Amino acid sequence: MKRNAKLVLIAAIFQVATSTQAWANDNPFPESSTAYTKLQEIRQRASDLTVKAMDFMGIRYKRGGNTPENGLDCSGFVRLVFKDAVGENLPRTAAEISRVGENVDQKDLQPGDLVFYNTLKRGFSHVGIYLGDNKFIHSPSAGGQVRVESMDLAYWKKRFNGARRINEDASKQ
Repeated sequence: MKRNAKLVLIAAIFQVATSTQAWANDNPFPESSTAYTKLQEIRQRASDLTVKAMDFMGIRYKRGGNTPENGLDCSGFVRLVFKDAVGENLPRTAAEISRVGENVDQKDLQPGDLVFYNTLKRGFSHVGIYLGDNKFIHSPSAGGQVRVESMDLAYWKKRFNGARRINEDASKQ
């Protein structure tokens, strides 16, 4: 499973790299422009987040957990990834995190965005990190480990609550 997840990540990175090259060829902005620089920063941030998230593959789930040594729950996992990858301090629970950043339509998801689910009969009770290709990484539940899942599975489709993009200034909100 871990090998398959790494292959998915490599494919997503390759897709970003090839689309970046195609975009660079059709780039309406000069490479020295502020817009071009900002887009490059956004792409790098998304890459940092997804690569860091993959570092935690296989870490066991623990309710309330916030360290790899003791286990991670879904929000503990997301908080740790954002702290380690981009220095962002996010709130403790999935519900609190769901109020940070900007709302994103499912059709507009980009790697590094957060995806939220209703898994406990209440909204925004679960959170994961979108990887691309309709896949996300998360710390699922008791007995599970950090893993990659498809958002196309009926279980996740039925429980999808929304998505958020955490901006660089999110911790100041």
